[in-house]
Amino acid sequence: MLFNSLQFVFFLTAVSLLFYVCPHRLRWLLLLVASYTFYMCWNVFYIVLIIASTITDYTVGLLLGRTKGATARRALLVTSLAMNLGMLFVFKYWNFFNESAADICAYLGLSWQVPALQVLLPVGISFYTFQTLSYTIDLYRGKLKTETHFGRFALFVSFFPQLVAGPIERAGRLLPQLSRRTTFDPGRATSGLLLILWGLFKKVVIADRLAIYVDAVYSNVPDHNGTTYLLATYAFAFQIYCDFSGYSDIAIGSARLLGVNLMKNFNSPYFARNMQDFWHRWHISLSTWLRDYLYIPLGGNRHGVNRMFINLMITMLLGGLWHGSSWNFVLWGALHGVALAFLKATENLREGFYSVTRIPENIRSVLQMIVTFHFVCLTWVFFRADTLGDSLIIVRGTLSNWGAPFIDPLLLAHAALGLVTLLTVEALQARGEPLGPWPRKQPMLTRWAASYLLIFAILLLGVENGVQFIYFQF
Repeated sequence: MLFNSLQFVFFLTAVSLLFYVCPHRLRWLLLLVASYTFYMCWNVFYIVLIIASTITDYTVGLLLGRTKGATARRALLVTSLAMNLGMLFVFKYWNFFNESAADICAYLGLSWQVPALQVLLPVGISFYTFQTLSYTIDLYRGKLKTETHFGRFALFVSFFPQLVAGPIERAGRLLPQLSRRTTFDPGRATSGLLLILWGLFKKVVIADRLAIYVDAVYSNVPDHNGTTYLLATYAFAFQIYCDFSGYSDIAIGSARLLGVNLMKNFNSPYFARNMQDFWHRWHISLSTWLRDYLYIPLGGNRHGVNRMFINLMITMLLGGLWHGSSWNFVLWGALHGVALAFLKATENLREGFYSVTRIPENIRSVLQMIVTFHFVCLTWVFFRADTLGDSLIIVRGTLSNWGAPFIDPLLLAHAALGLVTLLTVEALQARGEPLGPWPRKQPMLTRWAASYLLIFAILLLGVENGVQFIYFQF
């Protein structure tokens, strides 16, 4: 059930109406049934994986709440890690490592006969395993109280607005909201609906329109030249941003209709001034998860510069692998790790350069944004290309193989109109967040005008047939 489908519109409407007429004590059950139903629309069988993860971590949570011994608590944490990461490895990474091992053995003249697994990647598995892992890790660290209500814990794991592509919520933030009494708030509902419309606009008007051009180029790499590669890569940069942030907006807006506030997942990432700033703005729920549960436990920057660089590289390599089981994603993560390490290593040198040259702050900011954006676009090549070979052809082509570009004028005109709207709204958001928590702060005429314009644009310019969101494959 895609967010950009009439099926979801009817589903969300029905769930929202039932939620506010349902007694408070039964609302968790309504949302849990709705969440399981939502997930089973993709594959009925894979709901077993969510239930297995839920039962494991609920049981581990109860035992952690009663266990004092350090060894026993560590064993319980290892049980949770083994269950969730083991499930993730089998369904997402087994074939990747199996094929890599076979290639290495073939190169060495050895035989490798381990069969591949013929399974589909369960939708959202990377998201809900990280979410439930954060619960057991926080319990182990003593930062959280055990949730004793199994139904509410199951709902925390499977809450449908953010189940398949985030934001990756923490138990300390989401669980209390799932148990508190909520009354219907017209302002909150209006805010949620406007955010849903904005997310749909970004998805069907911008992302899906750009996808037509990007797919035409990246699916036939040898047939194009460097100019076309460059245009397609710029297009993909905005496609993936509008696709993923559009999903997050719809998820946050949908949850807001049900009285739940999900965390902000994007904050104008292409206005970032460096790669550290980029990761403070892009997929915030993942970047903070990697920071809190991987980078800091590895030692962060507490054990010297060399160890910090190693920790950064490990974190970003695993962050790249989290996105997909291919060497392209590993290389994508490695490039981001190198950029973050370079940023740390040259911090004093850069500050000295700025103090000597005395470049005005506004000019410096613009130059930094341009450099950061183009580095991000370079790494998107490896993220989007089907193979490492295609990635290298595109990178080499943009440096040498220039010529007349492949262009679809009408398609790009539609996309350009959407991008102008996007940049205008994001500039306004930076000044006062017109789509922020409670739109009642804005005049009613403004809210209605914005709503009708978004609906009109979606109906007139949107791509039909519900194209799947990019991050569903992760």
